[in-house]
Amino acid sequence: MIELGVNIDHVATVRQARRTYEPDPVIAAALAEQGGADGITFHLREDRRHIQDRDVEVLMKTVTVKTNLEIACADEVVAIACQAKPTWALLVPESREEVTTEGGLNVLGDQGRIRAAVEKLKGEGILTSLFIDPEPEQVKASAEIGVEAVELHTGPYALARGAAQIHELDRLRSAGKVVSDLGMRLHAGHGLTYANVRPVAALPNMIELNIGHAIISRAVMVGMRDAVAEMRRILDLVS
Repeated sequence: MIELGVNIDHVATVRQARRTYEPDPVIAAALAEQGGADGITFHLREDRRHIQDRDVEVLMKTVTVKTNLEIACADEVVAIACQAKPTWALLVPESREEVTTEGGLNVLGDQGRIRAAVEKLKGEGILTSLFIDPEPEQVKASAEIGVEAVELHTGPYALARGAAQIHELDRLRSAGKVVSDLGMRLHAGHGLTYANVRPVAALPNMIELNIGHAIISRAVMVGMRDAVAEMRRILDLVS
C-alpha cells in the first residue's frame, strides 16, 4: 500500500494571512488522520511564513501517525528538529523569494553542509530524507550521505502536459530505480493532484507520496477528512 503523507502547511498559510488562531493546522492534522493519512508533513521555514514553532511543538504531542518535518539545512531549524524528534526530517532547499519550493537540493554541490545536518539528525534517532530532482547523480550523492530515503521532486511532471509529461514520468521512473537499487526508500511529492497522482503512485517501488496543496484545496470545499479519504481511495486502487 502506498503511504500517504498529508502536508498541512497551507492551513497555516490561511491562518497567517490574518495572524490569528484559525484555521489551526493541529486540528487539520487530526482530521487528516481520521481521513486515512499515514503521516503528517509540515515545513518549518526559516521565515516562518506558515508553520510556527508552536505548531511543531503541539503537533509532536498530538499526531499519532508518523511525522515528517521539512527543514532547510540551517542550524536554527536543524536544532529545533533535533529537539522535536519527528519520525522523519526532510531536508529541502529554501529561498525567501519563492512562493513554494521550486526545485530539489543540489546534493552534489553542497554535500558537506547537507551531511553535517544529516549527521546531527541521525544522532537524535531521526530518519532522514532529501528532497531532490529526479537525476541519477543526485540520487547517488544522496546515498553517499547515508539518508534512509529520498523524495523525488514531481513539480515538473505536475506542470507538464502531453509528451512532456510522459518524459517527466520517465525521469521519475529512472531515478526511482536508482533509489531502490541503492537501498533507499522511494518517496515523491510536489504538485501532485487527484488528477495526476496515479502514474506516480504506480511507479515501481514507490513507498510514500507527500501531498498538500491539492488536498487542502479540496478540503476547503468538502472538508479535511473527506478530502484525505478521497486521496486515500485513489492510492488504494493503485496498490
